[in-house]
Amino acid sequence: MIGKFLFLGTGASAGVPVVGCKCSVCLSNAPHNQRLRTSGLLKVNGKCFLIDVGPDFRQQALRYKLDHLDGLLLTHTHFDHIAGIDELRVFYLREKKYLPCLLSFESLEDLKVRYAYLFQPIGTVPTISAQIEMHLLKEDLGEVDFLGLNIGYCSYFQGNTKVNGFRLGRFAYISDIKEYDESIFIALKGVEKLVISALLEGDSPLHFSLNQAIDFAKKVGVNNAFITHISHRMDYESVSKKLPSFIQLGVDGMEVEFEY
Repeated sequence: MIGKFLFLGTGASAGVPVVGCKCSVCLSNAPHNQRLRTSGLLKVNGKCFLIDVGPDFRQQALRYKLDHLDGLLLTHTHFDHIAGIDELRVFYLREKKYLPCLLSFESLEDLKVRYAYLFQPIGTVPTISAQIEMHLLKEDLGEVDFLGLNIGYCSYFQGNTKVNGFRLGRFAYISDIKEYDESIFIALKGVEKLVISALLEGDSPLHFSLNQAIDFAKKVGVNNAFITHISHRMDYESVSKKLPSFIQLGVDGMEVEFEY
């Protein structure tokens, strides 16, 4: 079975261009230097899964004509990955069904603080908010049946924040990674296509550098890797010329096929 992954956004937390920035990338007219906040859409066996729902979700949904979602895979609860969560209410209003969401216990507890009103029964708030059905990941690493599909997952850290990566067949999505246990490579064994985040060419306290992402992808042993969560300090053309042949910078709107 062939699955597809669509890059809804490949930009870092501030997006690209950054508001008020006069750097060459932010002033560039090159389409590949225009990046919405990082998110993706998985299409497998007739189902559509959103990975993260950041502040640009409404724009992404309109741009790529999203009119249906079967589920949400939430990596973690930083603003640039959850700020569009209440935009999901349109799917409830249209279909009158709760949207299943796969996430960690830590992410759920943080959502309860950040979006307490999402957890109030319908009718107790002035307007209907997004209606989400939470499905908890029970371990730090494993596999789960989510809406009839086998989804692998792993855990790692970005500072003090626990983050989850997801795997479907020979495809994996690993974003906002900095610290990890070597067991992650067991979870990713056999992956052929990998989406991996890298904020800068140089070091960052909370993200992989470009070289760290390349080394990680090599250790997984993938055939193809795609960089996401890219800051305005990486120009598409100049950085692309430096990359090994098996890896490339992701681009908003790029679609990748994989074996499930």
